[in-house]
Amino acid sequence: MTGWTKSDWRKKPRVQMPDYPDQAALEAVEAKLSKYPPLVFAGEARRLKDALGKAGRGEAFVLQGGDCAEAFDQFSADAIRDTFKVMLQMAMVLTFGAKVPVVKIGRMAGQFAKPRSAPTESVDGVELPSYRGDIINDLDFTSESRIPNPDKMLQAYMQSAATLNLLRAFSTGGYADVNEVHRWILGYTEAEEAERFRDMANRITDTLDFIRAAGVSSDRQHALRQVDFYTSHEALLLEYEEAFCRVDSTTGQHLAGSGHMIWIGDRTRQPDGAHVEFCSGVQNPIGLKCGPTMTAEDLKVLLKKLNPKNEMGRLTLIARFGAGKVAEHLPRLIDTVRREGANVVWVCDPMHGNTIKSDSGYKTRPFDAVLQEVQEFFRVHKAEGTVPGGVHFEMTGLDVTECVGGLQEVTDEGLKDRYHTACDPRLNASQSLELAFLIAEELTSMRQEALAEAG
Repeated sequence: MTGWTKSDWRKKPRVQMPDYPDQAALEAVEAKLSKYPPLVFAGEARRLKDALGKAGRGEAFVLQGGDCAEAFDQFSADAIRDTFKVMLQMAMVLTFGAKVPVVKIGRMAGQFAKPRSAPTESVDGVELPSYRGDIINDLDFTSESRIPNPDKMLQAYMQSAATLNLLRAFSTGGYADVNEVHRWILGYTEAEEAERFRDMANRITDTLDFIRAAGVSSDRQHALRQVDFYTSHEALLLEYEEAFCRVDSTTGQHLAGSGHMIWIGDRTRQPDGAHVEFCSGVQNPIGLKCGPTMTAEDLKVLLKKLNPKNEMGRLTLIARFGAGKVAEHLPRLIDTVRREGANVVWVCDPMHGNTIKSDSGYKTRPFDAVLQEVQEFFRVHKAEGTVPGGVHFEMTGLDVTECVGGLQEVTDEGLKDRYHTACDPRLNASQSLELAFLIAEELTSMRQEALAEAG
């Protein structure tokens, strides 16, 4: 972008960002971070943009998933491995259903900051500033814990660097071998409650048997042992984002070096706001959350500001409306995009519009509502003749009990058993894989209908 600088956002209205009481300490941290190596590189971001472009044309499908908010005290190699593992399984199932490559993007290695519905929260009559994620303040409900601390950005960087290091090792070191991933899937379908998915798992087995019979083995083919895995997060804390914004020596363009893909939340997408200003100037693929309040006029401005060259793969619109509301809101946004001639990737986030408070007092999301919103997303795109490019989930590879329903039949009463999230409820490993099978069935049906109509 001509004339854009990475600090221009400081002149714009800012929302959902902390006010640090010690400016000198904040500036010292920013100066230190600006000398650290970036977490990702421009070539990786460009490869992701190309892959997203294929999803926008129906030649690939996006699977984006991971924690609501990463936490310092839950950081472990096992947790990273388990989430990566379940995403590999989901991707294989979705690949079989869609018959196109799956673009795998983790909400990992940077998803620390969270927007909040209110600046303060109250417990037993005591009011304190809201918890905004481990990169900003602490979850403990004390006055001291809720003070924004810039040093936490340093810990977030170190954890992100370690996470990325392990993800790269898993992606290229043989852990992602297609045969091993399929073995995990078969183990899942051996459970009695997952019996309905055995036929699809067996058909995947037949496909792999054919590949081996044809002389293509994972020992010979790197493509069967390695995967491309990208990271993403909401670019909420702009002091952190600016510190890792570097000029790409190859192109001369700026790169947000904190993650391969960054997105703008539904609460921070003001066309004249700080977050849109920052994201408009970096070359990374950009996600834009679109909720029920997104207007056609705002979307028109955002399309031009965030993707002035109208590149396919540059801008992903992440729809988040809630089950039963997709048909009301998505068609008008599709119409706006069509009228503007804009190239976008459409992705469904069925999590944020389906959050409820359970009778037991826990914030949760019903599995059936999550599935319903995805199904509605597909139906609208079929009716509009547009491409449903992917899905976006808050999920974990851990056996938590945070979302009700699914084959595991997590109940309201059972939420308390393993409710570990610091912010929003996540699908557990079993629910995530179940959802992948159900979406794969939808994709298979859509593909068969399209072939029948074409033939």
